[in-house]
Amino acid sequence: MIRTASRYIVLIFCAGMLNISCVHQKPEISVLVFTKTNGYHHQSISAGFKAIRSYPWEKRVAIDSTSDSLLFDPAILSKYDAVVFLNTSGNVLGPEQEEAFRSYIETGGDYVGIHGASDTEYNWPWYGNLVGTYFMNHPKIQPARLQILGKNHPSTHHLPDIWNRTDEWYNFRTPLDPSIHILISLDENSYEGGKNGSLHPFCWYHKVGKGRAWYTAGGHLPENYRDPDFIRHLAGGILYAAGSK
Repeated sequence: MIRTASRYIVLIFCAGMLNISCVHQKPEISVLVFTKTNGYHHQSISAGFKAIRSYPWEKRVAIDSTSDSLLFDPAILSKYDAVVFLNTSGNVLGPEQEEAFRSYIETGGDYVGIHGASDTEYNWPWYGNLVGTYFMNHPKIQPARLQILGKNHPSTHHLPDIWNRTDEWYNFRTPLDPSIHILISLDENSYEGGKNGSLHPFCWYHKVGKGRAWYTAGGHLPENYRDPDFIRHLAGGILYAAGSK
C-alpha cells in the first residue's frame, strides 16, 4: 500500500480524534487500532493498546488509535496497512463507514480482530465473514489448555505446542468456513463450559478479497497484555495482516 506525506496532513487535522504514536522516520508499517464499544466495554482496552504501542517492533511501525468511527473514511483508511479491532463491541460503524471499510479490505487493506472483535457488528453479515464467526457466550474465567496447530506463522512460531493460560474462553455461534486456516484450538477437556467440540477455534487467518484477516479470541483480562507470549502473539498477527512476515 502506497503512503505519502498526505498521511501526516490528514493526521494533523484528525489529531483530536487520534491517539498518535510518532516515529522519527517514515514508518514501514502503519496501523490503526480501533477501540469503539457500543455494548460491553472491556477494561483491558487501554492495556491492550499500550502493549501494542510499546512492543519492541523490529520494523518502524506507526501505531494510531481511535474510538471515532467517522475516521472510517476512504482517504484516511488508505493511509494504513492494517486496522485492528481491539475489544470492540456492538454496532460501531454506520452505513457509510461500513462501505468504506469493506472497500478498504477488499482492495487490499488488512484486518486484525482481538477478543471482543467477534462481539461486533452482528447486523452486518460481511463483517461476520471477515472475522470468521460471531461470539455466542462464554463460561467463567478459568485456566485452559491451547493446542498450537500451525507453527509456521508469525503469531504462533514462538509458542509451545501446548500453551497453558487463563482467559475468558469464547464459544462461537457457527463453525468456521473450511477455507479458514485455524492456528490454535482450545482444548475443551481442559476447562468447563466449552461448546464448540474437539476443534474449538481460538486463532485463525484467511483472505477476504485482496485483504488479509487474522483473529485471536484471547485478550479479555488486563494482565493478558502483560504476558510476553501473548503480546508477541498479537504482534505476529499484526505483522502478518500488514503484509510483513
